[in-house]
Amino acid sequence: MLGLGRFGTAVARSLVQLGHDVLAVDERADIVQKYASDFTHVVAADTTDTEALRQIGAEQFQVAVVGIGTDIEASVLTVLGLLDLGVKEVWAKAISGKHAAILERVGATHVIRPESQMGKRVAHMVTGTMTDFIEFEGNFAIARTRAPSRASGKTLQEAGLRRDFGVTIVAIKSLGSDFIYAQATTVVSEGDEVIVSGPTTKVEAFCAQP
Repeated sequence: MLGLGRFGTAVARSLVQLGHDVLAVDERADIVQKYASDFTHVVAADTTDTEALRQIGAEQFQVAVVGIGTDIEASVLTVLGLLDLGVKEVWAKAISGKHAAILERVGATHVIRPESQMGKRVAHMVTGTMTDFIEFEGNFAIARTRAPSRASGKTLQEAGLRRDFGVTIVAIKSLGSDFIYAQATTVVSEGDEVIVSGPTTKVEAFCAQP
């Protein structure tokens, strides 16, 4: 993990919780000292310097996450240094569309725009038609929403939601119960919640149904 701002720290902590060893790097000595006991290894280094990356053993890692956002030059130079050292998978945070385009052009394996992605997610949720929403590359989305009233009392096959909306009901949840995998014979009751997947525009249209 290179860059221990809010995003980088959150990613590093989650990786540790998942049982992964994390080498956390930041150029600020006070930040390194602050998180010294939180991660497997915490090092102060200038990540824009390829030789400094080599000295901390960055090339030994298969995956690197660059959480540097506000300093675009430092972000790009860090990604280039990691790629030059042979790191196979480099994830990088971008703060704008232009920043993302530059990172993609220099070879970052994955580019993340957390503010933009979270903004879209919240925008869909505040409309009241969804309680959660995740959009993926390639115009594909998954949403949590209420089952449409037209499906109440019918099996999913009888309701014909996939036929009419071009989406797939992945799971269904009745009040007071956990989600279960949806099957053609699953009966939909009034007030049920569903997890629906499909092309983004079709998921949005489905969730807008009363």
